[in-house]
Amino acid sequence: MRSPGNLRTMLLPRAAACLLAMLLPLSAANIRLYLADGGDLLVNEYEVLEDRVRYYSIERSEWEEIPLTLVDLEKTRRIEKQQQEARQERAAEDRIERTAERKARTELHKVPIEDGVYYLDGEQVVTVKQAELKTETSKGRTLLKILAPVPMAAKQTIEVEGKQSEFVVSHDRPMFFLRLETVNRVGILRLKEKKNARLVQVIQVVPQSKEMFEEQEEIEVFRQQFAPGVYKIWPTEPIPAGEYAVYEYTPGEANIRVWDFSCQPSQESSAPGSNASPADPGKDP
Repeated sequence: MRSPGNLRTMLLPRAAACLLAMLLPLSAANIRLYLADGGDLLVNEYEVLEDRVRYYSIERSEWEEIPLTLVDLEKTRRIEKQQQEARQERAAEDRIERTAERKARTELHKVPIEDGVYYLDGEQVVTVKQAELKTETSKGRTLLKILAPVPMAAKQTIEVEGKQSEFVVSHDRPMFFLRLETVNRVGILRLKEKKNARLVQVIQVVPQSKEMFEEQEEIEVFRQQFAPGVYKIWPTEPIPAGEYAVYEYTPGEANIRVWDFSCQPSQESSAPGSNASPADPGKDP
């Protein structure tokens, strides 16, 4: 048989838990009733009755009354409205975040398990072929370095063969998935026409310091990370017709990889809201 002391020890935590459960709904709805002298009362609810205010006191757990002249009713209602609007805003943000998380999980299942870049064409995911790059070194650079007293930078260009990509997209805000084992900096570049090729990047290296400068025409994009090494990227604004490429590289390493595409928007894709996506919540890789 349990002793009274042991019985009290068992019942106290249960009683405390029951009391806490009863108090939680009240604390969630607490209101500050502001007074004319600058103070306030913590109440659960209140009502105005002609020349007085009746309220349920949180401190004493009972109904009380106070003259209306002692209450700053305007401030109480103003702040109560602000708090209500803030709660509604947070609830709306939570709904948006939950919707975005569900959408991200759904889209993650669409991305093939093989490393690569994929174009989101409606509900279909299409593989984008990685481009073969060639390097061109500027002619006459050695002679200029000998004649000039100031060291000149060795210049080379990274290019893709051909004037136009074989991969064509019809949306002016194309979306791409990336699943890559190594991801440093990713984005979208605009490629410039250069004779029978398209210019990807210009690299200049200072001979003495070996300092490297990489130049490319990047467009502003949203980046959303689904998982380690898995991203979705898309332009923040509609892009004009032209030649572009998804890229990945490490600054200062001259190791750029590109997946080129030609953007030829249709009239439907340029319509407001077409192929639209929410802003990226994540950080740039």
